Amino acid sequence: MADTDRTGMDINKDLQARREQRSETRRNQTYKAFLGNLAVIGSMNEEEAERAAVSVLCVLEQRLFGEEAAHLEAQLPGKLQDLLVRCERHVGKPASKFGRDGFIQMVSEDLGVDATEAERQIRAVFSAVRDQVSEGEIEDVIGQLPMDLRELWHRAI
Repeated sequence: MADTDRTGMDINKDLQARREQRSETRRNQTYKAFLGNLAVIGSMNEEEAERAAVSVLCVLEQRLFGEEAAHLEAQLPGKLQDLLVRCERHVGKPASKFGRDGFIQMVSEDLGVDATEAERQIRAVFSAVRDQVSEGEIEDVIGQLPMDLRELWHRAI
């Protein structure tokens, strides 16, 4: 009887391990698809796409109030959520008000690019996020932004 129980426990452990592996594979595939889409939209390689996504979304989260940042993150690929959680730009900081120029300047400084390139990358990230997130969530995010920052979303690449 003990052998039967042990075998049953081993089977359950194997099933759980396979489920976790499939889940991690899906997380990786979703993340890779997001980065691939962003890389195509923004004409960048995958590493540049990841840096741009983290920078832009981290700065965006500094601009969002209430639970909106968490709502947006919930619809992003899990691996991207993990990177944002570790983003030092917004950890423990309250949301603040800044407009388009401040947003572009923060991304420009973070990525070490000029303002024109920063704006191009911001638009690319916003386009990739639009492909990933529900229209209702995009409208909620845009609703918290000043008009000049909304323009970056509306005129995304």
